[in-house]
Amino acid sequence: MARITYPSPDGLTERTAAALERMPDLNIFRMLAHADAALVPFLRMTGALWTESELSPTRRELAILMVARLTEAEYEWRQHVSIALACGVTAQQVAAIEAGELGSESLSDGDRALLAMTEAIVTGPRASDAVLSAALEHMTERELVELHLVAGTYVMLARVMTNLDLEIDQPVADTLMTESERARKGSG
Repeated sequence: MARITYPSPDGLTERTAAALERMPDLNIFRMLAHADAALVPFLRMTGALWTESELSPTRRELAILMVARLTEAEYEWRQHVSIALACGVTAQQVAAIEAGELGSESLSDGDRALLAMTEAIVTGPRASDAVLSAALEHMTERELVELHLVAGTYVMLARVMTNLDLEIDQPVADTLMTESERARKGSG
């Protein structure tokens, strides 16, 4: 049971209620409805990271899985394993991240650089020159900045999930992935 109550649907503003109607019925979205003024802008930003970024869905999901592992966010992990698999991440890559085996043969050099950069973003104030340099060998500057936004967003969500003990929902990868996502599946 969550540590605080979910907002009552009849107590939501029209704007927040309308936003929730467009989203899958997940506890994370229900809990975020407490932040009435921030919910719609937050959903716009995360939507842009999902559909308009240069960072591919595969890379985004590898990063989110790394964030979930590092923050011990089981809710985030469970939702994003199914999304990652739907985006083209392999079961072997998921297993490598879960086990912390970033040297796994299932991960390319680009994957390893992305995951090392994600770890640096999550765990420290500043990536080493070597980590940053390796990341830039495999991604554009735009992708690097988008990676920071993805990692930061999902650390924030992980903390809502873990600090407030959200009940874990069934994975909803198909609902969350748009046609645009499916078209971009695995690119990059």
